[in-house]
Amino acid sequence: MPRFNWLFSCIACAGILTVDAIPTRSQALLPYTPQIDSQQLEQQGFLLLQDAVQLVRFQQYELALPRAELASQLAPDNYEVWFILGSIYLQQKEIDKGIETLKQAESLAPEQEGILFTLGNAYFQKGDYQTALTKLKAGLKIENDAPDALFDLGNTYLKLGKFDRAIDSYNKAVRKEKSFWPAINNVGLIEYEQGKVDDAIASWEKALEIDGNQAEPTLALAVAWYQSGKTQKGLELGKSALNMDNRYSELEFLRENLWGDRLLGDTKQFFNTPQMQAIITLNQKDTETLEGN
Repeated sequence: MPRFNWLFSCIACAGILTVDAIPTRSQALLPYTPQIDSQQLEQQGFLLLQDAVQLVRFQQYELALPRAELASQLAPDNYEVWFILGSIYLQQKEIDKGIETLKQAESLAPEQEGILFTLGNAYFQKGDYQTALTKLKAGLKIENDAPDALFDLGNTYLKLGKFDRAIDSYNKAVRKEKSFWPAINNVGLIEYEQGKVDDAIASWEKALEIDGNQAEPTLALAVAWYQSGKTQKGLELGKSALNMDNRYSELEFLRENLWGDRLLGDTKQFFNTPQMQAIITLNQKDTETLEGN
């Protein structure tokens, strides 16, 4: 039953009284309208928001969403409510809703760098790279010490074809956080597209020195070694990469992860080898078996 419907029922019941039924010497009785305490409602909104945040931490987005939506109705003047709600929409891949909601948060708190960074990421997902660039740069003017935002800025420059600026942003992210292997990995992606294969190999090896259990730099390194003539080493690394994460056997998934045309072309050739075809087929069968159970 919708909130406060009982009040509308009272009004409807009052409406059935005819003029003749009301004594002429008195006024008609009006339905009682409770005084709504806006501060109390706002407090309830904050409690709901806290619940939503806890659920987000456990990646329970479907449960968090209705709580955040109700919180936005109870506390509409609080930017944090709209920020959390917009972020949940993004997690649910509702990009347009997320952007509109985050813009509401931005209107309430235009100097909050976290909102600007998240908007930048949202516009990136939408494919509006120029607006993403604008939002990320605005956020970095407020807080220039954010590795994730610098990484997103690098990705945006990469999509815009501004490779030197992308590398500069990635390197800044690594200077802020030395263990930030994704930035080092993406430097390798650019270097490979530029024909600097040795530099790309060095970047991917550096990324794996930080975290040796990452499929993406492992696969990229496998392709590079294979194309450089070290076929057995490349095949061994390729098998290891796909055993870590079989999603990397899909070229479209690699494109979504910012792999360029040159690296994708070489990867396609690599995947077409009998050895890699056998590994891909085996992993697909294992996945189908697990899903069947």
